[in-house]
Amino acid sequence: MSHTKHKIPSEFQIKSKVSQSTYLVSGLLKPWSGRTTKIFSTISSTPKYAPTELGSVPDLGEEQALEALSSACDAFDKGQGKWPTMKVIERINCMVKFVEQMKTKREEVVKLLMWEIGKNLADSQKEFDRTVDYINDTIEAYKQLDRNSAKFEKQGGIYAHIRRGPLGVVLCLGPYNYPLNETFTLLIPALIMGNTVIFKPAKLGVLLISPLMQCFQNSFPKGVVNVIFGRGRTLATPIMKSGRIDVLALIGNSKSANALQDNHPRKNRLRLVLGLEAKNPAIILPDADLDLTVDECISGSLSFNGQRCTALKVIYVHESVAQQFNEKFAAKVDTLNFANPWDKNAQLTPLPEPSKPTYIQELIDDSLKKGAKIINAKGGELSDNFIFPAVMYPVNENMRVFQEEQFGPIVPIVPFKYIEEPLHDMAESNYGQQVSVFGKDISTLAPLIDTLVNLVCRVNLNSSCQRGPDVYPFTGRKDSAFSTLSVHDALRSFSIRTFVASKDNDFNNKILNDLMTTKASNFISTDYIL
Repeated sequence: MSHTKHKIPSEFQIKSKVSQSTYLVSGLLKPWSGRTTKIFSTISSTPKYAPTELGSVPDLGEEQALEALSSACDAFDKGQGKWPTMKVIERINCMVKFVEQMKTKREEVVKLLMWEIGKNLADSQKEFDRTVDYINDTIEAYKQLDRNSAKFEKQGGIYAHIRRGPLGVVLCLGPYNYPLNETFTLLIPALIMGNTVIFKPAKLGVLLISPLMQCFQNSFPKGVVNVIFGRGRTLATPIMKSGRIDVLALIGNSKSANALQDNHPRKNRLRLVLGLEAKNPAIILPDADLDLTVDECISGSLSFNGQRCTALKVIYVHESVAQQFNEKFAAKVDTLNFANPWDKNAQLTPLPEPSKPTYIQELIDDSLKKGAKIINAKGGELSDNFIFPAVMYPVNENMRVFQEEQFGPIVPIVPFKYIEEPLHDMAESNYGQQVSVFGKDISTLAPLIDTLVNLVCRVNLNSSCQRGPDVYPFTGRKDSAFSTLSVHDALRSFSIRTFVASKDNDFNNKILNDLMTTKASNFISTDYIL
């Protein structure tokens, strides 16, 4: 798809390239004059198709990676740094300052989300606004956590003042499909709990961090946030090999997570916070409301072109309703509107990875060779930066699209006769994030739910899989996740319980009272944060 420049609304045109020529270490936006990486969009801004050059970012090397590591380690300073020992309310104030500055960058970030990863206007705006809400919700959750800790407990003649403390230095690596929101669901709780962070943006959705660089610099003490640009392997490998990273926070692929862990010389010391791949199924029972089911499966499988870890990536349909469901589903897929992100009613948008259409075509060809058919008329239609979603039926376990996490516009449908068939596949799968179940007979649903909750971490009843609301636990079994990400749980994932214990006697009690009265300690505090 291409549009002449004058057809692109003025506010969304690329009028000047974004040249990100600095990286953030030790509180300084350090200029970079070395090698850079050009950033392209697969969206064309000329009548004849050509990728659009959006700008460039530094291509940093090992020296700069270790510089950022030293900066983060110095800021933590073996637990003595300004940030980890700061009063809770002071860290909260830094985060409030950051989010207020961030809100002024909404227009720039939304525009870059559309151009860099092809996310439509409504979803790009939603990603920004949801991230702001997430930060504000995290601040409120941290206040409540602190309120609950503002007390002494007594057991066995010993007083205890229990709080949660930081873990140390965090390496934060985010994904390209939600380069702002999901990255910040790692970054924000890690920071607010008192950790220092090295953050490397994803290779796609990298320029949109550019408007936020000064916000980071202005809002946090030096060395607390360090932002570096370049190849993940080049930068992350020496950082991990140093053994000085306490937490690996990554949303991405399990192979990457395993490779990074293997570089760490003391894996027993390494805390992991991982959101990884999934192959979430939908199970359509004979009594499902098919109109509702079709709508939810469209949304679940093809929102943002299926480029979500929570997307429905395989649909199991009972053979008694397969033909009816397939006809309705295939027809509705063909009505989806492919357009540029800022166009009205853009439901399908250009794919940000240039190689993705070829990969999806390989999955289609493999499925056709092994007995499946494309059951929607427009399935597999190729353009310069897209391949129209192909609905494949009947799919079986020998096909690549059944085994691989496609992360793109292809929908495999598997017929089943007995419920044990999808349950067996889920138990054998490497993944265990979520499932969607469509049906209404409670005598069927009850035992099914009781099994499914032991195979995945979220069972969606008559609705598609999703991450939100962000207050709910977001995690997975097996290769899908490690630790839990939600507003509430992430604060715990990036911290550890720690406490001061004191025998109940006059000598110690006077010391504790003096500590509370003078407020000399930032840790021992019974202040209530409003």
